[in-house]
Amino acid sequence: MSPARPALDLLLKRRLKKGKEDPARYLEKKGISDKPRPNGFLFWVHAASVGEAQSALILIEKLLEQYPKAHFLVTTGTRTSASVMEKKLPAQALHQYFPLDHPQWTDRFLDHWNPDMCLWMESELWPNILLNLEDRDIPVVLINARLSERTYRRWSRVPRSIATILNCFDIILAQTEIEAGYFKALGAHNVITSDNIKYSAPLLFYDENDLNALKDRIGNRPVWLYASSHKGEEKLACETHLILKEQFPDLLTIIAPRHPDRGNEIAGICDSFKLDPVLRRETKRLPDID
Repeated sequence: MSPARPALDLLLKRRLKKGKEDPARYLEKKGISDKPRPNGFLFWVHAASVGEAQSALILIEKLLEQYPKAHFLVTTGTRTSASVMEKKLPAQALHQYFPLDHPQWTDRFLDHWNPDMCLWMESELWPNILLNLEDRDIPVVLINARLSERTYRRWSRVPRSIATILNCFDIILAQTEIEAGYFKALGAHNVITSDNIKYSAPLLFYDENDLNALKDRIGNRPVWLYASSHKGEEKLACETHLILKEQFPDLLTIIAPRHPDRGNEIAGICDSFKLDPVLRRETKRLPDID
């Protein structure tokens, strides 16, 4: 048994306990599926989160216009993105959770699904499954590729390892010329600048009645939206709120985290700043103004 496997098993158990994994489907994270592979050509589209998943829907729609008999396997990592996919995927597509990057689990996943092509839409590059795809001679395209200067400098410290992983991709479609240059400098081949298909994504679904009720409740209060926050960034939001509140006493700050299941954690951070946090997903109300 790989020494990493017990650690990954423990990680899954902890996430299950915290409600971050679907109890009915967590085995998919180990590459185990109860769904059969559809017959015929299978595109595998991997999109990490809700944003990438929305872009994946556009991509699937366009590919179906050209390949109407094709089937699609879409993988994501979070329960929120899974919920979006289950509601919006066309009939010829199905959703599974992306397996954790353990050799045995990724091997099991690829043995079962055996995709004809992989369209990778996540910024995280998982070496075990990418190298496995290369060994199986399955074409892989990195779509919406992005690479910050900070990440580029970090990756530059291990050029051989990074070049090996990047060359698992047959084509890399970078969002900007600068990012394309970073990928090329790291040893990637066949890099093309293609812009960001996220801008073509339709608006996320929303309940019109809930939206109107929220607008009525907010009224004329000034609103600051801190969207798609990551762990460690909410303290900055609280500090900024306190500064802005001096000029806008009735300011309403809305924090929309990238991972909604962090709601209780973020509420605790707000409490530490002596603010009045409300989890809208639980109460659907706004705090009164002091």
